[in-house]
Amino acid sequence: MGMPFEFRRTGLVFICAAALATGASASEKVSVSIKASPKVSFAPARIVLTAELKGGPDDAEELYCAAVEWEWGDGTKSQSNVDCEPYEKGKSEIKRRYVIDHTFQTGNNYRVDFRLKQKNKVVASGQTNVTVRPGLHDGIGGDR
Repeated sequence: MGMPFEFRRTGLVFICAAALATGASASEKVSVSIKASPKVSFAPARIVLTAELKGGPDDAEELYCAAVEWEWGDGTKSQSNVDCEPYEKGKSEIKRRYVIDHTFQTGNNYRVDFRLKQKNKVVASGQTNVTVRPGLHDGIGGDR
């Protein structure tokens, strides 16, 4: 079954809502919102990104103990897996907030992608754009 997507743009933050691939009802939709802080900076820029899951059940099996992947838009990515207790319906709780920072070395507009995966299957995702303006390392505003 395909996953219906709904995209809304709020400033530089994109919000993506996707129904769970298990055929979840409309009331069980999970949305992923990603916020970047700061939204605009000068290179090199350390940006803190927060991905939040909203909606759906707290014990959603597809989202429980998912691997996390951030693709930074600068040719690099970060991945993490955690060890979890076996899933128990009604008892196991999904993680709803993921916070990470990344340093962008040069000025550019970057698309940052966030994915939660079970094995090789993406079960939730979102994206945002980050604007990094050229800084001293880019030869702007001073001695090179």
